[in-house]
Amino acid sequence: MASKKKHAKRFDVRKKRAKLLKEREKQQPKEEREEKKKFKTEKEEKLEIRLEKETKLYWMRAATGVMSAIIGSLIGLTSWWLFLWMLTFWLGFPFLASFLILRYKYDKEEWNWKNIIRPGIGIFFFLFMIIAVLIHTLRVTT
Repeated sequence: MASKKKHAKRFDVRKKRAKLLKEREKQQPKEEREEKKKFKTEKEEKLEIRLEKETKLYWMRAATGVMSAIIGSLIGLTSWWLFLWMLTFWLGFPFLASFLILRYKYDKEEWNWKNIIRPGIGIFFFLFMIIAVLIHTLRVTT
């Protein structure tokens, strides 16, 4: 006959963590927890400001990708000319938006050219290609 072994109880990490968090909350007064949330370090504030700037540029580039694809396709640009049109808006517009529209100050350490170029590269290219291909297809088929 097979021997019956007692199995150890299963250990659920999520339940244990939730239990530990509840115990910690009971030990710390609410006021202390709220005060910790209110005060941010200087580094966190700079990061938050930079992320806000990058988010604005991201959505501006998304809109620019759509608009430049529509305008370029309706003008009748194709192949290399449409590619050069895309590169002009892809690389040129973020600087115009950063300094003329949003009026950000250039700072070599915090807000440099890499931070200006980086946000929204993928969404710009994706939306530009989808819209340009769609409009070109509709123009050719009709």
